[in-house]
Amino acid sequence: MNATVVGMGVGALLAVVAVTLGFWAFVVVAVFMIVGGVVARIVTGDIDFRRLLDVLRGRRSSS
Repeated sequence: MNATVVGMGVGALLAVVAVTLGFWAFVVVAVFMIVGGVVARIVTGDIDFRRLLDVLRGRRSSS
């Protein structure tokens, strides 16, 4: 699957949630989808967790 198909699926899911359950359910589902995506990238090694924590703490390195 390419990024367009995945994006369309995510958009459709969020639209269904927004229509059926309301705005706050939409927000909760969107937040959990973002968290799930970040966790998946950490597990696969696409994101270095230690560097991410350093950036969030304000300790940025030039390397």
